[in-house]
Amino acid sequence: MVRTILALGAYATLALAAYPLAASEQVALSRAVFLETATSTPSGRMRSIAPAESVSRGDKVILVVEWRAPTHSKGFTVSSPVPAHLTYARSSDDSVEVSVDGGRNWGLLDSTRMGSRKATPEDVTHLRWRIPAHKARSGSGRITYSAFVR
Repeated sequence: MVRTILALGAYATLALAAYPLAASEQVALSRAVFLETATSTPSGRMRSIAPAESVSRGDKVILVVEWRAPTHSKGFTVSSPVPAHLTYARSSDDSVEVSVDGGRNWGLLDSTRMGSRKATPEDVTHLRWRIPAHKARSGSGRITYSAFVR
């Protein structure tokens, strides 16, 4: 079986962006990638996650974006491209907006179209989360999404 090294460095350089904020306000973003595995036990299936060092086609990964913002923030938006070697599965936040055209147009997956057909998770190129002021004022938070290695 061919193993693919998950380019953690490449993920670390993804164009994660947080905006809009005034120049004096900064939102700090950090990210991590975890490999999810499931094993059978006498009592059922056990799910575990561990930092991803290498992955193979079909593996499920969990991508975590943690943010820190000034506690007086009025809210902001975090956007991220989905790496080309991954297929988006789902987000921890059901209000995630997706783009299927490189970030030009946004909407909920259920209402997004690719020409004459409904868009699928495989079509998603970018994700966007709006962090409202009441959450931003907490000073920090975490966004996660899952994806499968193509």
